[in-house]
Amino acid sequence: MTVTITAFKWVPDFAQGYVRDLRPRWACHEIGLDYEERLIDSDPKPESYFSEQPWGQVPVLDDTGVHLFESGAILMHLAEKDERLMPRDPQGRASTISWLFAAFNSIEPWMFELATVDIFAKGEEWAELRRPSLLETIGARFDRLTDALGEKGYLVGDFTVADIAMATVLREAGDTDLVATRPALAAYVDRCLARPSFEKALADQLAAFEKHTPQQEPAA
Repeated sequence: MTVTITAFKWVPDFAQGYVRDLRPRWACHEIGLDYEERLIDSDPKPESYFSEQPWGQVPVLDDTGVHLFESGAILMHLAEKDERLMPRDPQGRASTISWLFAAFNSIEPWMFELATVDIFAKGEEWAELRRPSLLETIGARFDRLTDALGEKGYLVGDFTVADIAMATVLREAGDTDLVATRPALAAYVDRCLARPSFEKALADQLAAFEKHTPQQEPAA
């Protein structure tokens, strides 16, 4: 069986390797599920695509006629296919779902704000004023996450979609030392990103970008 993942043909350098189609690619590689790429332009986006994803974002998944958008929903859908992505016992399933939502609701919004401060509004006075308190808030969140992780290798015993979500979110800490100064959290991220399935997913995404890199106009 093959599913289709909609992704962008190309994005600017700072976003390459971070676009959220990386998550379902990773999940598919974890369970050996073949997928096809459906690549679309990021700017401008095809007008027809907004009927599939209201904000024109990626990914969208087509699973033999079943369509989903939002990477979290797609991860849950894929996890239902294979217990390697989500345990089948009631508590294991509940814990996986809880941590999946925690990654997207309790951690990632702060990563969005960090990206705004450090990338999209860099140099603006309000961003420079906001940054110290934002880093303090994120650090407190990371401390709680580190405590919850404890000595476990992954969030719910064995590797699950919750770890795909959390590891990809924590990567968004960028050039800060928010992860590096918390050794247990840094080891957790390294452990997740060292999985061959992540490396394959990342390579797949970057290969598409490289193939569709815009041609530079010749110098006058």
